Amino acid sequence: MFARFLEGKTAVVTGSNSGIGLGIAVELARSGADLVLNSFTDNDDDHALAASLAAEHGVTARYIRADMSKGDDCRALILAAGRCDILVNNAGIQHVAPIPEFPAEKWDAIIAINLSSAFHTTAVALPMMREAGWGRVINVASAHGLTASPFKSAYVAAKHGIVGFTKVTGLETATDPITCNAICPGYVLTPIIEKQIPDQMKTHNMSREEVIAKVMLQRQPSGQFATVEQVGGTVVYLCSPAADQVTGTTISVDGGWTAL
Repeated sequence: MFARFLEGKTAVVTGSNSGIGLGIAVELARSGADLVLNSFTDNDDDHALAASLAAEHGVTARYIRADMSKGDDCRALILAAGRCDILVNNAGIQHVAPIPEFPAEKWDAIIAINLSSAFHTTAVALPMMREAGWGRVINVASAHGLTASPFKSAYVAAKHGIVGFTKVTGLETATDPITCNAICPGYVLTPIIEKQIPDQMKTHNMSREEVIAKVMLQRQPSGQFATVEQVGGTVVYLCSPAADQVTGTTISVDGGWTAL
């Protein structure tokens, strides 16, 4: 998309051993960025993934475990990276339940991982970016950062919070060569979503095509899933010179969901 214009930059992507986070990491590596991958696990597959991306794209790539529900772990991740030119706050979890039945521990975990982690990583990364004279903070929010759905109280609250945090970060770095923006995807076809389709087929007694069209993409006017490559490409755009004056705002990748 933009050739290898990110050579010499280091990107830290939280929650990046699968799904959207991995898709973002791949697109950044294609543009020449060195990678720090992250999740809460720490096994051979995690480190092998980093080695594979490094070999395929001619960059350096490391995997660093950090539990994004813990503020100290979030901060330690950035310190362990040693350098952070591009910070992608992507880690997130979900739970669905009516408010009176929503487990308090699930609320706390979602707010910690989906919202507070971005505060902790950003707090450590910004001084590094200022010292380097360049930086990009990109927060993966959601269409639910701009609208709402029932039974997703913690997720919607956290994603709205991420959008607000993005605006504040953009304002605080407005006179620096640093930008901060949020990407708001709709439904993205990831392995997690793929695994949900058979269960939804049984629950609704529908075919795969009916589940996708009438259940999953009912609010996505394009009738198509976004892809991890499209979200990753949006991240790469936000790291490009074309986006030097794009800051403190949101970019929707939702097939028209939030236009309704």
